[in-house]
Amino acid sequence: MRVVAITDVPGIRVGHWTDAQARTGCTVVLLPEEGAVAGVDVRGAAPGTRETDLLQPGRLVERVHAICLCGGSAFGLAAADGVMRFLRERDVGLPVGPARVPLVPAAVLFDLGVGAVAWPGPDEGYAACLAATADPPEEGAAGAGTGATVGKLLGPDRASPGGVGTASVRLPSGAVVGALAVANSVGDVHARDGRLLAGVGAGRLLLEVGRPQPPPAGASTTIAVVATDARLDKAGCRRLAELAQDGLALAIRPAHTLFDGDTVFAVSAGEAAADPVSLGAAATEAMWCAIERAVVRV
Repeated sequence: MRVVAITDVPGIRVGHWTDAQARTGCTVVLLPEEGAVAGVDVRGAAPGTRETDLLQPGRLVERVHAICLCGGSAFGLAAADGVMRFLRERDVGLPVGPARVPLVPAAVLFDLGVGAVAWPGPDEGYAACLAATADPPEEGAAGAGTGATVGKLLGPDRASPGGVGTASVRLPSGAVVGALAVANSVGDVHARDGRLLAGVGAGRLLLEVGRPQPPPAGASTTIAVVATDARLDKAGCRRLAELAQDGLALAIRPAHTLFDGDTVFAVSAGEAAADPVSLGAAATEAMWCAIERAVVRV
């Protein structure tokens, strides 16, 4: 059964910082104070990320404390510094000797060609944390989705607005899986009934006409977080991220291209019991619905 947003997962808060004039921003997903087990799945050939290596199974660290999604290409990764400062001031982080080190994985999208050449930095990441609540977050042109566009196969002049969207699914067991996605893809966005919601008919063009002039390298990507209150280890979180990528590929066609850096984080922020197959189905559904909502202004 579908409910509302990623914030339906207990302990999850979301905050945006938005610059509507420059058309850029950042979005922070704050996790419970003790952190959450996390994993990541990175696809496509043009990712921009921070702290993803520590999320691999077998690494020493088990929990992270927030995830930052940013506009501004690689420049925007600096917003995660502000998230670290916010958490450090509240004594949240991994105890390491005399200090606590907040662990904040991050991913960026390219929006520099949409508005002004601008990006969020540490102060903007901090502001997004101050704005974080457990209420359903704003969707569409907000936070990291402010300058997002989709359907770029025929160039930026033919692109459609992207944005941020969120959704969640409650399983019969009571476990919740929520997704928050920022759609900024080369490919088009399709609804769950197959309708083209945003884009230029890329599938038909590629198969019947061939590829036109390719978009600039690194100028597209979809970044997302999927969260659950079900108990998972790091390998389970990695698998949940992989299955959420299935929802991304159903919603966005084509996905994971040479010009996208599609990145999905997954976090386990609870102790609920759940069947892993059901969790995967819920992650796929929640991600597809979140991407749909990112481009359908509601």
